[in-house]
Amino acid sequence: MSENQSIQLIVGLGNPGTEYERTRHNIGFMAIDKLASSWSVSMGKEKRFYGIFGESRLSNRLSAGGKIRLVKPTTYMNASGQSVRACADWFKCAPEKILVIYDDMDLPLGKLRLRPSGSAGGHNGMKSIISHLGTQNFPRLRLGIGRGGEDQAIATKANQNVTGHVLGGFTATETKALTEILNLTELTVSSIFTDGLEKAMSLYNSRSIEI
Repeated sequence: MSENQSIQLIVGLGNPGTEYERTRHNIGFMAIDKLASSWSVSMGKEKRFYGIFGESRLSNRLSAGGKIRLVKPTTYMNASGQSVRACADWFKCAPEKILVIYDDMDLPLGKLRLRPSGSAGGHNGMKSIISHLGTQNFPRLRLGIGRGGEDQAIATKANQNVTGHVLGGFTATETKALTEILNLTELTVSSIFTDGLEKAMSLYNSRSIEI
């Protein structure tokens, strides 16, 4: 593996089980599925990593001989850090070389935000990862899922509204846009390899998909 490779592990957050498969909270899982398909990474259950895992050598276009590892933690969202720490320890992967992809209610659907570090922002999966890694200095790609309803503030009024929104399925209109959103996610991640994190941020943080 190239020592200069910027990202060595990509984690997508979600919940295991068919009942959660197409929910908003699982858009991180969907992003990993998209990357695995595009990069021909075979994914399978891996007990030692508490998740669905796959690895492959990246194409020369993305990285000169570097390997990439993809994981979807199956610990349930609130214990995602257990999986990430297991992978990081096994592969001796520094936190700054781990990219985490997850849902964010504070961004509208169709918008994404790439950052080199930051707080959990109330996201339980990220709280777990920060706790297990002992740092918040790792890159993350937040995928907007909005707050739902005509009044975007409605989901903050009660916890049940928040839970109902994030664990709810996408509407028919949203589902139509989902393919484009995941395509944009793949472009953003690929740009990290070809252009570097800072350039990828400047190229894609201003982009959005119309819903």
